Amino acid sequence: MTTRPSSTPARVRFHPGALPCALLLLAGALGCSSSSGTPSPDGGPALNADTVRFLEQSTFGPTEALVASVQDAGFSSFLDAQFATPASSLGTYAVNLEPPAVKCPTGSPPNCYRDSFTAFLPAVQFFHNALVGNDQLRQRVAFALSQILVVSDGEVNSTYGMADYQQLLLDDAFTNYRQILQDVTLSPAMGRYLNMVNNDKANPAKGTHPNENYARELLQLFSIGLVKLNSDGSVVTDSNNQPVATYDQSVVDGYAAVFTGWTYPTMPGVAQKPHNPTYYRGVMEAVQANHDTTAKTLLDGATLPAGQTAAQDLKGALDVLFQHPNLGPFIGKQLIQFLVTSNPSPAYVARVSAAFADNGAGVRGDLPAVVRAILLDPEARGAAQSAPSYGKLREPALLAANLARALGVQSDGVYLRNASAAMEQPVYQSGSVFNFYPPNYPLAGTTLVSPPSTLLDSTSVLTRSNFIYALLFATINPDPTIPGATGTSAPLTALGTSAADAGALADRLNALLMHGTMSQPMRQAVVNAVNAVPTTDSLDRVRAAAYVVGTSAQYQVEQ
Repeated sequence: MTTRPSSTPARVRFHPGALPCALLLLAGALGCSSSSGTPSPDGGPALNADTVRFLEQSTFGPTEALVASVQDAGFSSFLDAQFATPASSLGTYAVNLEPPAVKCPTGSPPNCYRDSFTAFLPAVQFFHNALVGNDQLRQRVAFALSQILVVSDGEVNSTYGMADYQQLLLDDAFTNYRQILQDVTLSPAMGRYLNMVNNDKANPAKGTHPNENYARELLQLFSIGLVKLNSDGSVVTDSNNQPVATYDQSVVDGYAAVFTGWTYPTMPGVAQKPHNPTYYRGVMEAVQANHDTTAKTLLDGATLPAGQTAAQDLKGALDVLFQHPNLGPFIGKQLIQFLVTSNPSPAYVARVSAAFADNGAGVRGDLPAVVRAILLDPEARGAAQSAPSYGKLREPALLAANLARALGVQSDGVYLRNASAAMEQPVYQSGSVFNFYPPNYPLAGTTLVSPPSTLLDSTSVLTRSNFIYALLFATINPDPTIPGATGTSAPLTALGTSAADAGALADRLNALLMHGTMSQPMRQAVVNAVNAVPTTDSLDRVRAAAYVVGTSAQYQVEQ
């Protein structure tokens, strides 16, 4: 339950200077700030601006302690340690078989459906892990992968099935992209979501043919895209200046035939059937009698011979896909967009594509090498980037986690999950395979893209402000329907040491939340809001400052 304290001063609900770029933010503007250098505020540690930026990109948000640690260790050492850190757990959930009719019969616990057949609990754990987990980089990369290789509980109505799939992405985040293609393809959750499970070979007598859904999305969304790309992500065109397609219907037909003959894992103690019943634990199993054994046409004229097993065809088809030159720029650019900036330069994309093609030791698709190239690239580093095209809007999940980590919020994840959903990003519950937003969503009035701006409108702007207000001012009690729930609180004790000096407090938040990019007018707005609160009320002074910063366009557009 959320309650608003009656003593909350009305003057902090909306300060005239809180949204100096509100109209630009509503339009999805990528930048409206100016750098003011790297502050060394009284009452808090001196924070290196580039270190703060690096942690914005590689974690769910910097903390003063983590910034100090990375400043001592260096970026490369931090990355090495993160690559070696085991994955957090999204929780252990009972296997609940899906009956053909009512999932939660009369007499079931009140939250039976939510806790057994949706992604709610794994998403709650996602936010708790984002706050306290040591595997911050792994979580960020896995979250990006979950928005490329989408599975949603809109189709996979299973808590344990959704948790197992998202855990797979966490575990695979620092493997090879070829491994990810293999594991995702054979995931029973993906099999259910995109109709590969129990997909049988053509039957002319019945007029049936293989389902094309997974084949299409694997090609279009999970690997190479619709048009051929140069290594820098630019589109290859023909003599008429038209984009060159990466594949045609014959390729879709070939891949659809490849992905026949797979069924759900066999449940323990049960004999395998040609079509196993729904079961999400483990990997899909081949039923050779249901597999198409004819020759198959794949990408760019590659073929698979007749007579192969389902496993042989799958390996050959994924190997061909993995070697396609589009894979590096197509996936690499999206990872840049998720981690660093929505509009990377062609040179940036080309450098990341090169790392995808060869990690320096002749290995293609090595994700740690790709992530390192993204985060250490010259376009990612530096105290600030001033180009008008640079930066990205903080999507709801990252906005919630970043603020909570920086401000020392303690949370079981329930409120953060619910707040992200209210801001139009219910984690693990995308409305379609196309994610919450497309990578090419245009920024109105420009030639730029701003993918997260898909989720931004007049309503969600206010919802963002209301979330920040409640996080700072409300009492968010534990949800009694969730065992072990602890609620969410923002004690703000660390920042309280700077509360007496409005300027020092503004500078400290500037350093921690904005890596020194706060404009002078915005800083003055923060100082004015703080000075409107009595000096004896340290907590409300910190709340006022954090609210003005958190609701500002300059903070919500990460540069």
